Amino acid sequence: MIEARSIAYLESALGHLSTVIQGRMMEFFDGKRFRGLPALGGNGVQTPLSEFVQQHQLSGEEYLLLVLGLAPHVYPQFLDQVITESLPKAGDFPQIGGVRGKQFRGFIPTGETAIFLLAGTDLQRRLEVQQLFNEEHFFAKRKIFWLEEPPAGEPRMSGKVVLSQEYVDLFTTGKVSRPRFSMNFPAKLIETQLEWSDLVLNGQTMEQIKELETWVKYGPVLYNDWGMGRKLKPGYRALFHGPPGTGKTLTASLLGKYTGRDVYKVDLSMVVSKYIGETEKNLHHLFAKAESKDWILFFDEADALFGKRTSVKDAHDKYANQEVSYLLQRIEEYNGLTILASNFKNNIDEAFNRRFQSIIHFPMPKAAERLRIWEQAFPEKVGLAPEVDLKRVANRYELSGASIMNVVQFCCLQALERRGSEITAPDVLAGIQKEFSKEGKVLH
Repeated sequence: MIEARSIAYLESALGHLSTVIQGRMMEFFDGKRFRGLPALGGNGVQTPLSEFVQQHQLSGEEYLLLVLGLAPHVYPQFLDQVITESLPKAGDFPQIGGVRGKQFRGFIPTGETAIFLLAGTDLQRRLEVQQLFNEEHFFAKRKIFWLEEPPAGEPRMSGKVVLSQEYVDLFTTGKVSRPRFSMNFPAKLIETQLEWSDLVLNGQTMEQIKELETWVKYGPVLYNDWGMGRKLKPGYRALFHGPPGTGKTLTASLLGKYTGRDVYKVDLSMVVSKYIGETEKNLHHLFAKAESKDWILFFDEADALFGKRTSVKDAHDKYANQEVSYLLQRIEEYNGLTILASNFKNNIDEAFNRRFQSIIHFPMPKAAERLRIWEQAFPEKVGLAPEVDLKRVANRYELSGASIMNVVQFCCLQALERRGSEITAPDVLAGIQKEFSKEGKVLH
């Protein structure tokens, strides 16, 4: 339930905005001197919005921009009502900007709306206020508040002002919602109920994974407290390579689980577009959303986008190579952990290899490792028939961890079908044959 003090603070913020709108309109129509922005209220009340204002030491102008962007989300008729009441007679008032949406029929503020409220008709102040929309401002850098790109050929300030949905949620409910999977954010949150002890890897691979975990935990201290941010590029880039089912995705999930970071698996099929320029646009949305969130970005089957660049034979090759170059740039600018996963290291462009801090091989498990996986895989409620020799199975059949889990699931379902709880040797062999058949192998 939303606290009463948060509701009261939002009402106060809207009242603050209403006062500014009325003051500017009176200045324009009646020639009355605009008294300037009212003092920021709050009186020490702690709400998500007031805490954000205090934490970032927002100016009156920055505060007003946030409230302007928030208004249509909390009170759709608010801006229409205040503007209409302030007009001396019915009609449009183009100087205040604003547009109507496709589905939302209320007043949506634009950059021109913000400039009118903050600067009126003072040309110098109008030019100064535009700086609040620069890419260098922390609103834009952190994708908190920005101007939507207007139609081609129209003034930049005619673009809609956009307050990120995450901050709309934070300021209204106190909780930041996770982004929804869409064309603008082609990534899904991945989580696991497993533990590090469930991940069976060789010693060298596990040691490298622990180095990654250390960076995620202490990277901010290294960059900020120890001052290495001046000397090192932001973020950390790692390549996981090895056959399918060897633990690459699970490792990424566990890194997030044990470091308190969200892990987003990027759907490259939605990122890569056949239309020129669309791939870069999709990547821009993704990285802009992830920036400063401490997310771990996991690109599975990365060959689709991070593969070797080709010699330029036609326009398609040219733009494909541009996509790879753009991706290189964005990954190097990202301040979190980026993991690329590939079945084959040689499929990844060498230009990427030079930029990885870690290249980690996930080989097929050896017999001893396969035995550990087999022994940990079966649920406690089932028993193994005396003829099931897991050590012999592990030694004889080369399977990945994922394939072993598929076999275990098959065996358990067979037992349930018999209304029993014992796994037999034929169950195990039939399950292994199913896995072998996927790769065209025959069980001997």
